[in-house]
Amino acid sequence: MTDLSDTTVIDRYGVVGDPIAHSRSPVIHKLFALQTGHRMQYDLYRASPEELEDTLRRFQREGGKGLNITLPNKAITVRLVDHLTERAAIAGAVNTITFRDDEMWGDNTDGVGLVTDLLHNLRIGIKGSDILILGAGGATRGIIAPLLEQEPARIMIANRTASRARGLAEHFSALGPVEACRFADAPQAGPWHLVINATSAGLRNEKLPFPPEVIDRKTIAYDLSYSLNTTPFCRWAKEHGAARSVMGWGMLVEQAAESYRIWHGVSPDTAPILNQLEVSAS
Repeated sequence: MTDLSDTTVIDRYGVVGDPIAHSRSPVIHKLFALQTGHRMQYDLYRASPEELEDTLRRFQREGGKGLNITLPNKAITVRLVDHLTERAAIAGAVNTITFRDDEMWGDNTDGVGLVTDLLHNLRIGIKGSDILILGAGGATRGIIAPLLEQEPARIMIANRTASRARGLAEHFSALGPVEACRFADAPQAGPWHLVINATSAGLRNEKLPFPPEVIDRKTIAYDLSYSLNTTPFCRWAKEHGAARSVMGWGMLVEQAAESYRIWHGVSPDTAPILNQLEVSAS
């Protein structure tokens, strides 16, 4: 029976992307809210880059409090918000919007989520390591600066076209040792302690474009993508002898926790959430 005397306002949040039906963000934020005692609604919104501005403005007019932004809209959102945090400006990508005082404030929690997962959940060291990032898109933009803060020996960005990788390397070069190459040239620049897949390669059953020599028996392979089944990249890495392969469930939860902290001023405990999710490949 509904208590008609309960007039508590339920704040509205959500995630915007295309496609979006696969997103686990509503489940994660619902669990955070139950844990912290917040009443909130968190919904999925499908919007292409062409539809994004209208979606954001409509959500703002309707009194929404915050949105997460996912593929393919992270880079374009930089041009649509009124204010950027330093980490969003450095990344050139936004994955978290707060609506406040009739303005949109953009932030990026992807890199914090990845670093937290690597260091605290997976106990994978970053300092002094040689890191290879596969792909030079928006996902890579969001993780380079936080990785560099942990003082790796170097980061190599590999991409199908070297020019795009070089552009990113130059953008972040003032923050630490960042280099660039084509996928085909990555083995010669190794060996690699940590190989991070920041592409969607393999998700449509196409052949992975990476040379298997980037993997050796000491390599830890980390896929920013996640799935209820082992992702093609994690399966490929294990087949080629990686010491360990991990999907991005932990990053998903940790970046969501940072968004939740921005919106609500409290950091949820991610451990019980991670225990309910499949966080790594076998």
